Amino acid sequence: MTGILYRLSAFTHDPRGGNPAGVWLGETLPDASTMQRIAAEVGYSETAFIAPLQGKTRSVRYYSPQAEVSFCGHATVASGVVLGRLSGAGSYELNTAVGMVPVIVRQTDDGWQASLISVTPDYQIASPALIEEVLAILGWQSPELDTELPPAKAYAGAWHLVLATASKARLERLDYDFETLKALMLRENLTTLQLIWRESTSCFHARNPFPVGGVVEDPATGAAAAALGGYLREAGLIKAPAKLTVHQGVIMGRPSLLEVEIPSHGGIQVTGMAVDIAEPA
Repeated sequence: MTGILYRLSAFTHDPRGGNPAGVWLGETLPDASTMQRIAAEVGYSETAFIAPLQGKTRSVRYYSPQAEVSFCGHATVASGVVLGRLSGAGSYELNTAVGMVPVIVRQTDDGWQASLISVTPDYQIASPALIEEVLAILGWQSPELDTELPPAKAYAGAWHLVLATASKARLERLDYDFETLKALMLRENLTTLQLIWRESTSCFHARNPFPVGGVVEDPATGAAAAALGGYLREAGLIKAPAKLTVHQGVIMGRPSLLEVEIPSHGGIQVTGMAVDIAEPA
């Protein structure tokens, strides 16, 4: 299957920061086994596969090194930047496994930027049993949680468990049993844990364990940022329209900046830069 593979880091203007993503472009999508093999060879948390080579509407599928993912925000931002550079700034429609996702691409003084608009978000308050189980795996205690942001499952193309801690120090300490958390997340259909600390009403810090994709921690998770925005709105925890900034990847040494716009209804917009990564030697 002939295609071109691009390597970018999303939600950063520095290739040493952000979240690396593969973006594969071809006239038709490869079969599932081929996409899985390529994603494993690339080795990033996700690779997006896009076809055809031309047009404002394209099909896209996302693969981690271990499995297909229903939707991926950082690979979508990276894909938007690739499409913009090849086919021009403007609006594109990406036909994902969870529905159509518009992507608006623009060139700024600092480089290329893309904004995705998620599918309609949803949320469910997490059960006490699930919360207790996850806290035990993380080594967290329930009194360490932010009581104003109840734990919840949040969706904007993929499901994430949002856990808010009341202190930055708690968020900075992350240690868990990889296989135990992976098994729980597969059972609960969770893509990442969205572990957050709210610095202010418009500024959040996040860390995202991603064992179901074979990754200990994701440095920038656009799908989780969209899910967080949707949860805050749908649960009445923020007055929409609103804007949030999410800082992620800092402790990993890959600082990432995710800009989230929460309209009064509909999908959540997540914006970020993306830059090229040098090909591996």
